[in-house]
Amino acid sequence: MGKNDGQSKVLAQNKKASHDYFIEDTYEAGMVLTGTEIKSLRNGRANIGDAFATIRNGEIHIHNMHISPFEQGNRHNPLDPTRTRKLLLHKSQINKLLGLSKQEGYSIVPLKIYVRNGYAKLLLGLGKGKKQYDKRESAAKRDAQRDIQRALREKQKIAR
Repeated sequence: MGKNDGQSKVLAQNKKASHDYFIEDTYEAGMVLTGTEIKSLRNGRANIGDAFATIRNGEIHIHNMHISPFEQGNRHNPLDPTRTRKLLLHKSQINKLLGLSKQEGYSIVPLKIYVRNGYAKLLLGLGKGKKQYDKRESAAKRDAQRDIQRALREKQKIAR
């Protein structure tokens, strides 16, 4: 058995995704990376805040995902940190995503990068863009929930 069988370690997260989109469905995709990119990823040197996915010619690619160059890697011919990378999904999943993302207001959004069973995976979400009033409503709910939790903690402190 390997040292990390079945467990997953989150390497990068897109925190803006839940703020900007209603995530309706998620898909786990593999990534085509070079050796130095995976080493850099395992060191937590990735950013998917501005990344997005597109489908072209039956293949899905991720754009603007930043993976910093590996320090001990190839210094003479470094790769572009934001180059377009191919994602690995089943053909049926790609076709389903293609059909759903063609609808008005839907996007394919990267949610997080993690390692599962030794392989780097990217969690993609099918998101419907939030309008400004939806974002305010979400923030109000989050603040109300925080106030409730704070009040409960205060009540428990008094009860002791």
